[in-house]
Amino acid sequence: MDENSLSQLLRAEGFVNAYVWQDDPDAFHPDHTHVGDSAHIILAGEMSLTINGQTRTYRSGERCDVAAGTTHSARIGLRGCRYLIGEK
Repeated sequence: MDENSLSQLLRAEGFVNAYVWQDDPDAFHPDHTHVGDSAHIILAGEMSLTINGQTRTYRSGERCDVAAGTTHSARIGLRGCRYLIGEK
């Protein structure tokens, strides 16, 4: 699927905002929360997401969803990460 189709899919699921974001290699986002639910679809590179002490790495084509109010952190892979974000 292309980015436009993925954005439409997120909007059909009720995500009000859908946009592409890119992080530099080895970037780190410390523990934080979001007011609404969020979805991340990895377009290129990888991101390791830690929730409740458990870390999972997501790569191109994979999706990770984070429920509103969930404390999480993210570490970006050595090649950076480009991803589509959906926010409710």
